[in-house]
Amino acid sequence: MSKDNGQNQEEQPGKMKNKEFEKELEKLQVELVKLQRWVVHKGLRVIIVFEGRDAAGKGGTIKRIVDRVSPRVFRVVALPTPTEREKSAMYIQRYMAHFPAAGEVIIFDRSWYNRAGVERVMGFCTDQQYEAFLKNTPIAEHFILENGIILIKYWLEVSEEEQDRRFKARIQDGRKIWKLSPMDVESHRRWYDYSRARDAMFEATDTPESPWYVINSNDKKRARLNCIAHLLSLIPYKELPTGEVKLGNRHSPNGYKEPESVAWQQQQATQTPRLNPPQRH
Repeated sequence: MSKDNGQNQEEQPGKMKNKEFEKELEKLQVELVKLQRWVVHKGLRVIIVFEGRDAAGKGGTIKRIVDRVSPRVFRVVALPTPTEREKSAMYIQRYMAHFPAAGEVIIFDRSWYNRAGVERVMGFCTDQQYEAFLKNTPIAEHFILENGIILIKYWLEVSEEEQDRRFKARIQDGRKIWKLSPMDVESHRRWYDYSRARDAMFEATDTPESPWYVINSNDKKRARLNCIAHLLSLIPYKELPTGEVKLGNRHSPNGYKEPESVAWQQQQATQTPRLNPPQRH
């Protein structure tokens, strides 16, 4: 049975203020930095899978996780539509190419579970391919875990009403309209088809050794904090000692002078840019 790491909608308190959110987020991001050092120190290999409803906030949650850590350790993988060659290869092959080496945390923004979701609902795979995926995925994940990789799977869930509100907000905001693809629009229409696909996926792939953790993301701020705190609880780590860092004195310039071109560029960079409105032709 999948685990619900979020609060039920009726239990949600009032909207969290930005100041409170940022304060709690900073604490968690400090812990993520400690986790990062531990992962490198111990040579851990970690995979974090993010799946969920469209507009559930996967990208925003991932952004808060990686915002203050090294991209050399925490790498985000968001694969595009498979090429013709990738379509002819073993299904999980294109994902395995991104699996972690020692000291790496790989975050999949959508993963091999595309086959259980969008590919199933939109008819991008055959029934035989779909059934084989549900049957073989727990076996594949067993071997991933047996190989010493830590595998964590998150599903972000929103209500129909909240997804509807977020889609409409994207339509009305020129900064967000790019997030609303034709596939997103279709997912809005096929809400119950996706619900059935999600339920079947949980039934087949939510196992004791590789469970799904469900985050109620109707409240984005609390969902992000809950997810990061929960992630930190799943990977035992210790704070490694750090030596005191001191900045020494700079060397003498020995007659060095900045070239005029560099000084001009520095001056330009500090000026307030003036934006001219576009002219009609």
